[in-house]
Amino acid sequence: MMVCMGNICRSPMAAAVLSHRTAAWSSPKIIVDSAGTGAWHVGQDAHPTSRKVWEKAGYKHLHEARQFVSSDFFERDLILVMDSSNFKNVITLAKDEESRAKVFYLRSFDPELSKIDPTSERFFELEVPDPYNQSVEAYEVTLLMIERAVDGLLQELER
Repeated sequence: MMVCMGNICRSPMAAAVLSHRTAAWSSPKIIVDSAGTGAWHVGQDAHPTSRKVWEKAGYKHLHEARQFVSSDFFERDLILVMDSSNFKNVITLAKDEESRAKVFYLRSFDPELSKIDPTSERFFELEVPDPYNQSVEAYEVTLLMIERAVDGLLQELER
């Protein structure tokens, strides 16, 4: 599960990339979805610029925003957050260590960033900045960050 704040920009974009790149996988079968830590956009489609950018890059993805809830820990194997705010909000809902162990910054899987300890003063380097209502270029930079991280994640999953 990909998680950002409102579930309309970063997390659906990340879900589009990961679901596209694993569509042909049968073992393990990867089921990808996304959620937001806030409820502002529940039921809405992705931000138009986010959708435009991922579709221009060749990704297809249906999306309806939803809020992350504590039961998601029981239904998901991996919870990938976009920034420190998302990390804190998700971890707060974890009832036990097993649930907390499922939560990672998505960019922790970027090969160039994988050695950064997310609890160190360098945590901010692992964040995917929120492009909400910024330029198309900001969304394109977000997509590139997500693609690099997803590439690293897939390398980990293939081991």
